[in-house]
Amino acid sequence: MEKKHDYLKSFYWKDYVMIFIGLICYALGLTGFLLPNKIVTGGLAGITVLIKSATDIPLWVSYITINAILLIIAWRIVGKNFVVKTVLSVAALTILLRYGETYITEPIIHADPLLSSIIGAIFCGAGLGLVYSVNGSTGGTDIIGAVVTKYRHVSMGRVLLLVDILIVSSSFFLFQSMEKIAIGLIVMAVMYYAVDVAISGMRQSVQFFIFTNKYEEVANHINSEIKRGCTIIEGMGWFSKKPQKIIIVMARKTESTSIFRLVKSIDQNAFVTQANVVGVYGKGFDVLK
Repeated sequence: MEKKHDYLKSFYWKDYVMIFIGLICYALGLTGFLLPNKIVTGGLAGITVLIKSATDIPLWVSYITINAILLIIAWRIVGKNFVVKTVLSVAALTILLRYGETYITEPIIHADPLLSSIIGAIFCGAGLGLVYSVNGSTGGTDIIGAVVTKYRHVSMGRVLLLVDILIVSSSFFLFQSMEKIAIGLIVMAVMYYAVDVAISGMRQSVQFFIFTNKYEEVANHINSEIKRGCTIIEGMGWFSKKPQKIIIVMARKTESTSIFRLVKSIDQNAFVTQANVVGVYGKGFDVLK
């Protein structure tokens, strides 16, 4: 039984690695491109840049302090599971921001602030996309969005967009520059687009046909471990003229590796096909249009 769960342990470690890579990209974009040019973007990153510019308090100090307050509030409102998942990312990003500020003392690109800001937005957006693709969180306005949507019938995306616009607009009172606001809004748009590009492939649905003599065991583990439904149909191999049970599974592309590892751990002689599908609608997938 222990062997059956090895693939899951490996899969979870891949999630942590993906989150850490995403946080590195995010920290690089913020400390190497946006902060040196004093560009305020959305989210808690924008708030920390404002605080840094106004008081010279390091990014990481503001980041961990505000997150600690928000996490304490969220613990009672949205539950400990959300909080526990967020704490790891907050701790890792705090360390990355501290070292980023220490070793990156001037803009990586000097000549063009707009170009530098756009590149920074791409790094930040791609990093966030990697984190979100494995159900990670960076804290900050994610926590605010989770709290608000718990009590109001408003989508989390709308809440975050409104908060981000308010943060970027507030930079005018500090810098007295419409140019900074314009660049900040451009950065925010590029960042959102980069997030979508990074996770759109991860949301792709796939269809599996699994041919195995251990179909009951495989189907049971897909149900219990992957949390996906299975359909068993009757088939026959034309070459062998023998009856064959076929498992049909619909899943997200991000779950593909986990399913392959599960099947291999149970039956190394299984025959598996995977195909992308245009859309899957219903329970566990997208809402019916």
